[in-house]
Amino acid sequence: EDMKLVKFLMKMLNETVTVELKNGTVIVGTILGVDVSMNTHLKAVKLTMKGKDTVALDHLTVRGNNIRYFVLPEGMHLDRFLVDDTSKVEEKTIAAAKARMKPKREGGRR
Repeated sequence: EDMKLVKFLMKMLNETVTVELKNGTVIVGTILGVDVSMNTHLKAVKLTMKGKDTVALDHLTVRGNNIRYFVLPEGMHLDRFLVDDTSKVEEKTIAAAKARMKPKREGGRR
């Protein structure tokens, strides 16, 4: 199973990142949390809209579908975030659910 981007971002608590939005706004802030829709909650924010002065904010929530990309901190050790820590119980539950979803073939040879 692939590690989903959102799952990766959810683990990046307290990392300072740059978030570029689809409208060109650039945000630098420290991640407080990321939800499954990639909505990103930041603190200690510097927000720069195109052609405008930078504004400092204590907190900001960015709607996930407005994000173009995240720029990760230089020298960040990615390996500690890329570990899939899905529990074995959870994996078995997922495997069982997938098995139930497979279509059953009925009848003999065709």
